[in-house]
Amino acid sequence: MIETTDNVEKRIVKGLFTVPLKNIILVIVGLKGETHGYELLKELEKFAVGLWKPSHSNLYTLLNKMVEEGLLEPKEEYRGKVRRVKYRLTERGWEYLKTSNDLALRTLYTAVDYHERLKKKLEAAGHERKMKRETVMEYLDLLKKIRNILDEEIKRIEEELEGD
Repeated sequence: MIETTDNVEKRIVKGLFTVPLKNIILVIVGLKGETHGYELLKELEKFAVGLWKPSHSNLYTLLNKMVEEGLLEPKEEYRGKVRRVKYRLTERGWEYLKTSNDLALRTLYTAVDYHERLKKKLEAAGHERKMKRETVMEYLDLLKKIRNILDEEIKRIEEELEGD
């Protein structure tokens, strides 16, 4: 049976996110301050461009493990009889995130370099991927956001080096 492009994309995206899921969850919780499982599922789905999200049971198993590790602190809330658990980072979670964020950024920037070089090689070999105009526009917007982030980071580092 030949896999459809959608199935291949979903399988690839799932593989990209299942390994670093712990770090992605910590980033989301850190940025939001506190969040509950359903919000995390929605954010993870958005992060994976709608192609994948973990199952409820896998997410809550991982959240419980992160609580046991001292990275997250749960807080129960009730709306009537409905129980909801919100999670926030502990001090240990912030320390873990600080270290992992630096490593993740360096890895990400290196991966982007590799993927851009691969993209050029694929294009040169006649294997470029045709994308819908809407997808290209979204990609362009994302690249502009990344450029702005990188420009700010370059400026910050240059100022830091000038101060030394």
